[in-house]
Amino acid sequence: MRFGRVPVAAGLAFGLVLSPVGAAVADPRPTLGQAKAKLEKLNDKADKVVDRFNTATERYKAAKSAYTKLNDRYKTKLATVEDLRAQVIGMAVDSYKLGTDVTTLPGMMSADRPDDFLMGLALAEQMARERAEKLAAFDRENRGLKADRDKAEESLEAADRERDGVEKERSEIMKLIAEQKKLLKKLGAYNPGNPNSVGIQYTGPASGNAAAVLRFAFAQVGKPYVFGGTGPGGWDCSGLTQAAWRAAGVSLPRTTWQQWAWGASRKVSLNALQPGDLIFSSSLGHVSIYAGDGKIVHAPQTGDVVKVVKLSSYGGRLVGAIRP
Repeated sequence: MRFGRVPVAAGLAFGLVLSPVGAAVADPRPTLGQAKAKLEKLNDKADKVVDRFNTATERYKAAKSAYTKLNDRYKTKLATVEDLRAQVIGMAVDSYKLGTDVTTLPGMMSADRPDDFLMGLALAEQMARERAEKLAAFDRENRGLKADRDKAEESLEAADRERDGVEKERSEIMKLIAEQKKLLKKLGAYNPGNPNSVGIQYTGPASGNAAAVLRFAFAQVGKPYVFGGTGPGGWDCSGLTQAAWRAAGVSLPRTTWQQWAWGASRKVSLNALQPGDLIFSSSLGHVSIYAGDGKIVHAPQTGDVVKVVKLSSYGGRLVGAIRP
């Protein structure tokens, strides 16, 4: 039997008959290297989105706090205005009263003794002054009432806008997390962590405040990375650095960008790192704590846990460091 070259058209037809439906357009399965490369891109993107989420969350909290204060002030002023309004109405009613009250003109004119007349004049002057003060106070508070109400309403609208921003970022993060988890599980690298982990003991070279920082951070080792996490059962990168330095009595802002900006006058060379220094990635999407001996402790990304790794694992993606 002799086999010759199969014509192109016949070969294509033959292939379609033997191939399962859809196989001709199916994408080849990614290699291990491709999957890792895709995961790294997802992690970098997630770092940026999580920081935007944290920033939006902080703005929402600030806007909501401002609204609460302004609204409380408005309510207090409203109660004051209502009380003054009642007093002004009472004064208006009293002004129509006639009788033997020595503070009214008929009362004073019918006084039997000069002393009573003079006392009536003095009381009338005092009451007129008090009424004038109440009227002025009512007018002043009433004019400020609308301004306070408008400020409270503007603050509430700002809080609503920031809340919408938080939800938008949260939605994008959830999609990224789903992709990250899928890839991690395919690579057999997904680690859910343990929210109740007691961590490990820090035995490095740090002293003073830095020792307190690293004792806290090492006690979190094994807990899961959670976007927006501020503990105690899970952390994101800046949530961990903020809490660790808080344990040493230093108040840091919440987000990676804010921490970098806060430390503008506290920057240190990457060649002169000391334990406790904060190290930032080139995109400012990630921050870690230098532990000494060429190691860092950090909360990496979804599907991983707070861990201690070599600084060299950062590669060449560092922008700088600050010393709180």
